This record gives sequence, C-alpha cells and structure tokens, in this order.
Amino acid sequence: MSARMERVDRSGNEPAGAPAQNDGAAAAAGADDRSAAEAARYLDRLLNEGHERWEGDRCPICFLFIGLPTGKHSRMNVCCMKSVCEGCILAAKQRGIYDRCPFCRTPLPSDGTSELAMIQKRVDKRDALAIHQLGQKYCYGNLGSSKDVPRAIELWSEAAGLGSVDAHYQLGVTYYDGDGVQEDKPMGILHWQQAAMKGHAMGRHNLGVVEFNNGNYELAVQHWMISAKMGYERSLNDIKEMFMEGQATKAQYAEALRGFGDAVEEMKSHHREEAKRLGF
Repeated sequence: MSARMERVDRSGNEPAGAPAQNDGAAAAAGADDRSAAEAARYLDRLLNEGHERWEGDRCPICFLFIGLPTGKHSRMNVCCMKSVCEGCILAAKQRGIYDRCPFCRTPLPSDGTSELAMIQKRVDKRDALAIHQLGQKYCYGNLGSSKDVPRAIELWSEAAGLGSVDAHYQLGVTYYDGDGVQEDKPMGILHWQQAAMKGHAMGRHNLGVVEFNNGNYELAVQHWMISAKMGYERSLNDIKEMFMEGQATKAQYAEALRGFGDAVEEMKSHHREEAKRLGF
C-alpha cells in the first residue's frame, strides 16, 4: 500500500491554494492601485462637478441667485419654505405687503408656536427644506424645542437623503467640529463634498480650508476658485492672501477676481441695490 501523499506548503507557511507571500504583496499592490485610481476618479469628479450654484439659492420671485451667505441676504418663509431676497422683500413692502409672505401671501406666523406648526406641517409632507429647518431648531434649541443635536442629525440626514444640499453642509459642520456629537472629520468632509458637488458655495469653501490646512495649496486654490466664481467673497479673499504669500499665482487671483465680479454683477437688481442703500 502506498504511503499517503502530504500536501507541500508554498514559501514554507502557506498551504497549497493560498496566495504565496509574493502573490499577497502583488494582490495588495493591485488593491492599492485600484484604490488610487478610484480616489483619482473621485477627485476629478469633485473638482469638475458643482461649478454652478444650487438652484435652490435663487429667489423665487426675481429668479436671481441670492447673495452669499444667503442667510444674510434673504429671509426664509416657513409657510412655503422659500427664501426671498432682500430686494424682493423691500419691493413687497413698498406695495403694502407687510404681514404676509411675499411669495405665497400666507399670513406670517404670529409667534414661535405658530412658526413651529407651519414647519411641522411641511415636515409631515416630507419637504426636505422643512425637515432641514426643523433640524436647525433642534440644533440650536429655537422656538421652544429643547436643544437636541442627535435629533437634529437624524433630521438633517433625512433631509439630505431627500435632496437638501444645506443639510449636507450642516452635517459637515457638525461632524467636522464635533459639535454635540463625536468628532468625525472624514464624515464631515464627505458631507461637504456631497454639498459641493451639488453647487453649495460654502461647502466648497470649507473643502478649500481643509486642503489649505493640510498644506495642499493647489487643491485649496482650485476649490476656492470655484466658490469665488459663485460670488463667495471669503474664497476670493483667501486666494488673494495666498497670492500675496506666493502660494497662488497672479493669473489664478486675476481669474478668481474676474469670476467673482461676474457673479456679483449677475446678482444685482434695482431693488437689491436700493435695499443695500437703505441698509435694509
């Protein structure tokens, strides 16, 4: 009777059929190559998408993009979840519309309770903007609701899933800073990336800040160039400072300056200029 054949190990340890040590290194290198290729494709997408502002940043009355930051140059109306620019608010007041929404003409809420009820009514209809707005109330403890950041994150996550770009941005801020939640900078950056690729200027700006702080000056300029051309002045100023420090070229600053000027010009209107003059 013949003796039983023993399996021969490869490279001393690995059983037959398993990758040898050199094979494993090659496989790992291949995985690294694939990861690097995927990262390069994602970066290319990140830098090539979201050059136009999110359409939700347009005033629903004059259809012009609202100045940045939008919260400074517009007012959110919880009845319809429309942000109306300061120029159109002024125009409405000049026509005698003081106690109603300039867009849908719904009477303005008389107090915090009625405002919260208006928001909740639209939340019940799965309005992404309303869900984001309710998240804001929980985050800051406004309108009588207690401050509850975990609940705010739940609401923002739901709103982001329904298409709210602002919710992605707010999630980015909260996770990156660890504000009321365990700090998770990669998660924060991921949400800013999602916002930026959909045309969120401040999300894009923050990506530039991250890259600058990491010493990736060329990437920082590329991000800030995009947000500066959307009309975000902080991005323009940061490129200017980089130019003065020799970290950006004169051509890059000139391009950003032209793009910023074009964006600002496109956001101008007679009523907005009048509102600015009146300190409205």
